[in-house]
Amino acid sequence: MTPLCHKALSLTGTLQRLASAILLWLVMTAAASAHASLNTTEPRDGSVVCAAPRVMVLTFSEPVSPTSLKLTRPDGTTVTLKSFALKDRTVEITPPGDLKEGSYLLSWRVVSEDGHPIGGSVVFSIGQPNAGARGAAADIDWPVRAGLWIGKVALYVGLFLGVGGAFAIHWFADGSRNALRQVLATLGIGFAGALLSAGFQGLDTVGEPVSRLFLPTVWKAGMVTSFGPTVIFAIAALALAGLALASGRGRDARWISISAVMTAAFALCLSGHASAADPQWLMRPAVFLHVAAIAVWAGALLPILAEFGKGKEAAGAVLHRFSAFIPWAVLVLALASGVLAVVQIRTPAGLVTTAYGIVFLVKLGLLVLLFALAAVNRWKLTAGSEKGEPAAIRLLVRSIAAETIILLLIFAVAATWRFTPPPRTLIAEVQRTAVVHLETSKAVADVKITPDRVGEVAISAAIAKSDRSPLDPQEVTVVLSNPGAEIEPIRRRAEKGKDGWTVPDIVLPIPGRWRLRLDVIISDFEITRMEGEIEIAP
Repeated sequence: MTPLCHKALSLTGTLQRLASAILLWLVMTAAASAHASLNTTEPRDGSVVCAAPRVMVLTFSEPVSPTSLKLTRPDGTTVTLKSFALKDRTVEITPPGDLKEGSYLLSWRVVSEDGHPIGGSVVFSIGQPNAGARGAAADIDWPVRAGLWIGKVALYVGLFLGVGGAFAIHWFADGSRNALRQVLATLGIGFAGALLSAGFQGLDTVGEPVSRLFLPTVWKAGMVTSFGPTVIFAIAALALAGLALASGRGRDARWISISAVMTAAFALCLSGHASAADPQWLMRPAVFLHVAAIAVWAGALLPILAEFGKGKEAAGAVLHRFSAFIPWAVLVLALASGVLAVVQIRTPAGLVTTAYGIVFLVKLGLLVLLFALAAVNRWKLTAGSEKGEPAAIRLLVRSIAAETIILLLIFAVAATWRFTPPPRTLIAEVQRTAVVHLETSKAVADVKITPDRVGEVAISAAIAKSDRSPLDPQEVTVVLSNPGAEIEPIRRRAEKGKDGWTVPDIVLPIPGRWRLRLDVIISDFEITRMEGEIEIAP
């Protein structure tokens, strides 16, 4: 036994405990949030305020971490804002104390808990706006996007073909070294992809160009996101696969290769759209099983090709073991993929009306082709190839080569999901709620408008006395108007329910600033009117 084998033997118990710990951690992982979106701002975008704000507020759909906050003054100079406070989904920013009259551009960039950065800008004016003041459109940095995509594809090659290849060598090929060079090459590609992904994640997080890739602050920014642990565990999986290949044949190498597959699956369920979705107890295990099944299937292709290139007898045995096992992996893959698709896309319309859904359809088409080739291999070519029939072997080798190419295309398509928020987050954005607090000396009310967009909305109001003690009004009427658009008051009597007073179906036809009033009849002799404003998005 080689010295590496002795080391592998001493590590076997540790690796087995690591595998158990990974599964436990997977189940107990704390819930993460979905792809965030900006809900409201204060001052609101495009508004003109009388005095300099004491605090600027950005409210998101989910908790975020700011990576860049900058304020451009009316004279064109820019100052970095470093004084801010995080309060759940809200970022409260303290502006400089010397803000004068004119228009200001607040540029923000944050990273959501699924590891994906988002950014934007808000324009507001003090006193009066500058001529032509408006928000800056967010430019797409295509070199950074290309780097993110290439890094993701390379990482997939390493985790699926490399780590999966090490597993296949030890469990299907009985430790054969015929595919060693190819599998080691894919592990190297995966390692490069992990490093490349970390650097470009940092560039995307802080909004810097490719020329600043080698700055330590950029790499730190990338690693402190939820994608950082993915990179760490991916490198660990690649290293475990390399250790399994260096350990020769035997039980120890097999256990190390299993640990490598489990670590790879765990790495990819730590970040990304699917892993961040609710319910966490379902989605993270689904991603874990999805990745593990792909690794087992994809990883076997290069070793099988290598075996048929060296000798027919050994290759037949390898193919037999793979054919007996792969139906179970395909079953797991299909079930996990179904769960992920249902949660991420939500509605059939999401398949054709969103970029995420279109990418899914392209990937699904490639998967159908892949399943078709696998079925032909399994039911038409496997038996003849195991018997050593030259014609069957030639067709099988060509089919497996085609499967490998299709898998690479699937990796390339799946990597584009990095730039496409899933329909579930778009639905959440459409259905977001605006909240308005109204108050008089007699009563207070928290009013919710869902969604805060043009069209049919639902309004609910929780009403209490000014000291927050319960209040049971006789009648509540909601009044909405938009004098700037010459829209006269729209009145709707609210219905009393267990959670307050509601108007379930009122239509707001145009966006902009609307006046909101609640007429609250407290008793036969007492009425109070509470007024405020709401911003309705297009």
